[in-house]
Amino acid sequence: MSEGLISDVTLQSKLLKAATSMLAAEKEQNKRERDEALNERVPPLKLSGLSAQELQELCKELHRKIDAVDEARYDLEIKVAKNEIEIQSLTQKIWEMKGTKQRTKLKRVKKSHDAKLDALTESKMSSKSDFKANLKTVKKEDEKKEEVTDWRKNVEAMSGMEGRKKLFDAGQ
Repeated sequence: MSEGLISDVTLQSKLLKAATSMLAAEKEQNKRERDEALNERVPPLKLSGLSAQELQELCKELHRKIDAVDEARYDLEIKVAKNEIEIQSLTQKIWEMKGTKQRTKLKRVKKSHDAKLDALTESKMSSKSDFKANLKTVKKEDEKKEEVTDWRKNVEAMSGMEGRKKLFDAGQ
């Protein structure tokens, strides 16, 4: 048990040392990249051999560039401030719109379990279809009472194709 604990501690210390060395290397690399970017964008100043007049001109040029950058920064700050005000006004409108939307208050209704089940089954049945509404109403016709007659006449009338047609028509 103690060997496992010792190996965990040594593993953690090795990981910590490796992480610190990696962090130091990353910082050094960032510093080199920053120096390279500055050297590309801003050429080194050669002040040796310049007269006082040339130094004053150089200072005036630098001040003009600084003023131009300050104006651009000021313009951007104004745009950002306007956008922030617009965002705040839009969020305020959103909150107002949410507030004006009135929600209906639901009342708690106590129902028995049977009533709840009935309500659930009714909603399912109504969503499918109402079978009773689709049925056609059929009127009961009074059954025709056939007069008792001689059966021979009836057989003669029903024989042949005309008799079959009469039977077919009578069935419908």
